[in-house]
Amino acid sequence: MSTNSKSDEQTSRSITEEEVCHYLSTATDFFDRHPELLESIELPHESGKAISLVERQINVLRERNLEMRSRLSNLLETARVNDKLFEKTKRLVLALLESDSLAKAVDSLYDSLQSDFQIEHYQLILFSAENHLNSQAKVINLDEGSQAIGGLLRSNRATCGVLRDTELSFLFEEQAEAIKSVAVVPLNNGNTFGVLAIGSSDPLYYKSSMGTLFLSYIGEVLNRALPPMMAQIATVQAIKTPQKTS
Repeated sequence: MSTNSKSDEQTSRSITEEEVCHYLSTATDFFDRHPELLESIELPHESGKAISLVERQINVLRERNLEMRSRLSNLLETARVNDKLFEKTKRLVLALLESDSLAKAVDSLYDSLQSDFQIEHYQLILFSAENHLNSQAKVINLDEGSQAIGGLLRSNRATCGVLRDTELSFLFEEQAEAIKSVAVVPLNNGNTFGVLAIGSSDPLYYKSSMGTLFLSYIGEVLNRALPPMMAQIATVQAIKTPQKTS
């Protein structure tokens, strides 16, 4: 076979798509050296009208730009929400630190949950041998609490989702029927002494996958602020209780 025949055979051989892709991926300056091809290559478009490669690239860049702007907008909105949440949490923490009694601390907590956080349903339950701690909080003994919501207490972390009817009734009493999703924070300073529960009429509002960073943070503050106040009340009541003489 002559040299010309071999050359003609190589020229007539079809170039595969893989070869084209490989060449263009290695020869990145190909279209810089052949700019006329950018205008001559036509690609199908959703509208049915063929467009040039340059137009296609512009459309791709425009779509990516819109996507990036959407992502940035979502990030900014999330930042704004978190900033407002931080301010509300800071006000609550300062109010708790400034409280000089359990009653004032619970009042500050309830006022913040209702006014600042716009919580539909909330309940602070404290476990104590004392029948009354002079506050809005519900007071029961630990054994009763362990029997009713032992699983929630043992988790020792914030839990979000849907609870059993018996758990809802224990936490929210007469409000239980209106509550479809809940976030629960066990209170523990070495020993379990209470639980903070918040509820919503929306079954998807407190989802099991929901972030609990700020809620856990409030729980940590309550873990430090409330036990000394509860102990103070118990001490005062013990002093006032007359000792039995033998």
